[in-house]
Amino acid sequence: MKKIDLVAPAGSLLALKTAVDKGADAVFLGLRNATNARNFGGLNFSDSDIAQGVEYAHARGKQVLFAINTYPQASMVAEWRAAIDTAVKMGADACIVADPGLMAYARDRHPDLRLHLSVQGSATTLDAIELMREQFGIKRAVLPRVLTLVEIEKIIRQTTVEIEVFGFGSLCVMAEGRCLLSSYATGDSPNNKGVCSPGHAVKWEEKNNILQARLNGTLIDSYGPGEVAAYPTLCKGRFEVDGEIDYALEEPTSLNAIGLLPQLLNMGVAAIKVEGRQRSPTYVAQVVGTLRSALDATMRDPERYTPRAEWQTTLARHAEGAHVTQGAFERPWK
Repeated sequence: MKKIDLVAPAGSLLALKTAVDKGADAVFLGLRNATNARNFGGLNFSDSDIAQGVEYAHARGKQVLFAINTYPQASMVAEWRAAIDTAVKMGADACIVADPGLMAYARDRHPDLRLHLSVQGSATTLDAIELMREQFGIKRAVLPRVLTLVEIEKIIRQTTVEIEVFGFGSLCVMAEGRCLLSSYATGDSPNNKGVCSPGHAVKWEEKNNILQARLNGTLIDSYGPGEVAAYPTLCKGRFEVDGEIDYALEEPTSLNAIGLLPQLLNMGVAAIKVEGRQRSPTYVAQVVGTLRSALDATMRDPERYTPRAEWQTTLARHAEGAHVTQGAFERPWK
């Protein structure tokens, strides 16, 4: 039987255990330092938490993937190399890496370590993926959320590298983790800060019953009474273009590929990833549990698979702006 692994986020030990209990085949986590793109206060694992988490997952036949997915700073390369060593020491089943230099270190120092190319590597072509395989021996590539199903299938047919795609979560329409729009507006790299819109740059102002969202002073959107306000990101803001105010690139929405699972299974996708290490254990429980049920139904009978209404309701509850989309999977960007 064909199988797609379900890869779940873990921003805490409780989230890790919840993901495993709800049916994830693998969880991904990060260290409490700059090597982790989700290095937020109150998030991530102490060394003892990691040890407990790895033991918990492995005892249940699940994998733990370490996200060392930021780009090393020139004066701090040793910290990123130490993160690879730490992951190996703690029993990582794979490391998710973006930087080629760090991949070279992992290849040379830990030749048996399984490497996954991070979505932060922004590999959208066969040539990019094959280069990483030839040079560093990557076993899996996580594709950015800008490719159509046709493009993904074409890549899968031509590479031996496993392909992982996002199935649910925040939708990125740029070079993942390296958005020049966000860097320009906030002065921070999304890769190193872990967010498109760092908290210090976000400001909400209410005037005459109109709520304005600003990013470092730049007006992103305005909301009237009763309108759902989304977290302000430049690519999902409303702007005046040719005299018309609308979403110039993409509207506030989350990716939901639950309706495409049979196609993803048949084309040979190896894994479905859930975004959200910064989200709560409740989010992990509901989203992972829903996708587990949907994947099981797909693999039992892909020809008769239909997403259940309750699954869609649960996922919509956790969507950005309370809206979901199948994103680039079925259409190119505007």
